[in-house]
Amino acid sequence: MPTIYINNKPYEVEAGQNLLHACLSLGFNIPYFCWHPALHSVGACRMCAVKQFKDENDTKGKIVMSCMTLASDGIRISIDDPEVIKFRKSVIEWLMVNHPHDCPVCDEGGECHLQDMTVLAGHTYRRTRFKKRTYRNQNLGPFIKHDMNRCIQCYRCVRFYIDYAGGRDLDVFGWHNRVYFGKNKDGILKNEFSGNLVEICPTGVFTDKTFYRHFTRKWDLQSAPSICTHCCLGCNIHADERYGILRRIRNRFNSEVNSYFLCDRGRFGYEFVNSEDRIRKNLLQRSDGTFEIKPKDAVLHKVRNSIKDKKVIGIGSSRASLESNYALKRLVGDDNFYIGVSAIENDMVSKVLDTLYNRAVKTATMEEVSLADAVVVLGEDVLNTAPMLGLAIRRSILQKPSAIIKELHIEPWDDAAVREALQQEKGPLYIGTTQHTGLDNAATETYHSAPDDLARLGFAIAHKLNKQAPAVKNLPEKVELLASKIAADLNEAKYPCIIAGTSLANKTIIEAAANIVQALYDKNKNTRICFTVPACNSIGLGLLGGKPLDNAVEKANQDVIDTIIILENDIYRHIDAGQAGQLLNGADTIITIDSIKTQTTEKSKIILPAATFAESSGTFVNNEGRAQRFYRAYIPQPDIQESWKWLRSMLIYSDKLEQKEWQNLDDVINDISKSRDVFNLVPQAAKPADFRVMGQKIPRQSHRYSGRTAMNANTDVNEPQVVEDKDSALAFSMEGYSGQPPASLTAYYWAPHWNSVQSLNKYQLSVGGPIIGGNAGKRLIEPAGHVKKKFFDEIPDAFKPVKNSLFVVPSYHIFGSEELSSRSCSVQDLITAPYITVNPEQISDLDMSDDDTVEIAFSDVSYYLPVKVIPSVPKGLALVPKGLDGLQWDGIPMWWKLIRNKK
Repeated sequence: MPTIYINNKPYEVEAGQNLLHACLSLGFNIPYFCWHPALHSVGACRMCAVKQFKDENDTKGKIVMSCMTLASDGIRISIDDPEVIKFRKSVIEWLMVNHPHDCPVCDEGGECHLQDMTVLAGHTYRRTRFKKRTYRNQNLGPFIKHDMNRCIQCYRCVRFYIDYAGGRDLDVFGWHNRVYFGKNKDGILKNEFSGNLVEICPTGVFTDKTFYRHFTRKWDLQSAPSICTHCCLGCNIHADERYGILRRIRNRFNSEVNSYFLCDRGRFGYEFVNSEDRIRKNLLQRSDGTFEIKPKDAVLHKVRNSIKDKKVIGIGSSRASLESNYALKRLVGDDNFYIGVSAIENDMVSKVLDTLYNRAVKTATMEEVSLADAVVVLGEDVLNTAPMLGLAIRRSILQKPSAIIKELHIEPWDDAAVREALQQEKGPLYIGTTQHTGLDNAATETYHSAPDDLARLGFAIAHKLNKQAPAVKNLPEKVELLASKIAADLNEAKYPCIIAGTSLANKTIIEAAANIVQALYDKNKNTRICFTVPACNSIGLGLLGGKPLDNAVEKANQDVIDTIIILENDIYRHIDAGQAGQLLNGADTIITIDSIKTQTTEKSKIILPAATFAESSGTFVNNEGRAQRFYRAYIPQPDIQESWKWLRSMLIYSDKLEQKEWQNLDDVINDISKSRDVFNLVPQAAKPADFRVMGQKIPRQSHRYSGRTAMNANTDVNEPQVVEDKDSALAFSMEGYSGQPPASLTAYYWAPHWNSVQSLNKYQLSVGGPIIGGNAGKRLIEPAGHVKKKFFDEIPDAFKPVKNSLFVVPSYHIFGSEELSSRSCSVQDLITAPYITVNPEQISDLDMSDDDTVEIAFSDVSYYLPVKVIPSVPKGLALVPKGLDGLQWDGIPMWWKLIRNKK
């Protein structure tokens, strides 16, 4: 490790770092604007100046930019040399010449990196008296608020948006002192990660428009560590609350999961918590089908009569916590617990778990995906089903070309040199899907075909890698050549990764992916696999075990059921309407525990209001099998409580739990850990409720909360009594341990001089590296030491189009396909209307035109859908989006014969 000298004292640093990175990692405060740990160094702002000396005898030295200087062995620098301090003050002064005096009204005020660096650099007085440069701001859509007058030209926004996230509709215009960061005309930012501009921008140029609608100052917010509920990846987030309203979502760093960023669905989909569709009161159905509000005691009395000594079944949910699902399973018993998804979805998730358990290959973290030097995506449109995985894939294509950088002895953080060396070079990325995806422009080669043909390609690749894997017969020459090319690149890779998932409801795709990684693993132990699954707790529910909804429908048809308890589940999204009707009509009483109104709640006799992720604490298990804890940001309204607490009352009524049991969340978690070996480590996902640091709890409110805005001071100046949280080591207070807590309990980032998100640097072992003390969460699944069955051998036949018919398969949208985020008012502006997509050749074959509306029936319900013609869709397929409002379809592939046109 190189030794550098800072202010004449020696320090060891990691090799290859620039001086700014090294100094920040050592805890020194050097101001900066254009540099970011996830981006390369460009030296645009000149703020990170230090003085470099030739040797210990040099007293004059020279000013250098620390972000552009290698921390080489023996280098000597001064951070606080008077000449350097004067230089930084002059830099911040010229950057501030055109900046408006609008901190009191700026959305960024109070957590602005520019404010922090201005104070740190010592600039306090403006001497200029001339007119400021001004710009016209743009409407960038429902997520991002734009104010170019605050820009200091650090270029962070376009470097992230274009270079890191692959966006093409935001750019820099102009030159010298008149540069403009925006679009060539007003319009919605179309990149799936545009919301990260809010945290990337060091000033108030790009701010959160959803937060602006219910704005409050940053020191007014109460925060909690949480987990995103909008896909399976388990991104770590901060949930910020004020006066019982969830105000915004911010990124919470986890180097193995989402790192510095979030997708737009995860960042802006939170407003369902504040939706008018929220269930906030206990409801009983009247005889006329309407609902009336009842006191909690009255409703629980009704619940008790409905479950005591009755035949009860329970339907779980992949969006409910592990604790709530476990409580329901314990209430109804193993034989009467149904996991709340269709048989096909259950089979898919079971196949994923079987692969993770019984294969030698380890599942990849998102960090490992980003470090892979060859990636094959089989069947998944990841930017729409698990968006942050797509961002990781975009980073992976830079790994193989990095060898060029090493050969030329270029530092990987040197942006200009790296660009010059790499040009358009990129590593191998192969994508096999049913249509064009947003990642296709980054791919080495794409293959668009029917699901069975995608699986056949995967099986062929595995056979090319290992002859023991089954061969695929009658493979077209073009596909044979593609399989050979992919196999060759995978063989050459040091860190190959295969990505597949459940979105196409085709288990042979999962088996083909498993064959590829098994064939690779025999030669390369660094091989990884990554699966996507439907929801935030699909893996947790799969590990818990249970029967699919189809079995519940059969039971309702064949047996007498008195009561069905449905946990946070709209069953109409998982089985067709006919089956759902049979199930709900097959019982005398339907009890639904949910946070939001659904088609299922409309059919219920008793509705109990459940707390959302922002109002509750619990555990989700993500796609890699990582158990992660989320905590309530605030106490909900009186009638609302966590689902497991409703179920605790039912367990007591059923004499299956004593009154003294399950007093807090830890009690439930300890019971879960004893129920199955795979759950042994769940308690280690976070610190227990009795955890203390120096005898103190961890505050949800920063110390700055003492200066909060007194919005209700005209009516009441009394402080409400602090509510005790028995389920966590967090306190609803600004009082408590003021140092750095464990990662799983970090409610906010703050350090002296660092009020912005850049304060995260102080929480890391090394800037950009893991959190001090380790990342949050605990992996529950590790690969098997031996393989029972080495290769899957049930290869599907090639897809054959049927005359006058189309095979309907699901497609997905980042906005609209996921249930909860679709209730967010800002997201609703971007949800498309239902449609059907076909290949151009189908137009003439089926006597359609591209402006037709066609009739298609799901579960005997007809829908008239406009036709979209996309050349990348394989002939014989029709793609219909899953989850869109107004289209009740469970997403199970089916053959469809054109009924008629409706002009």
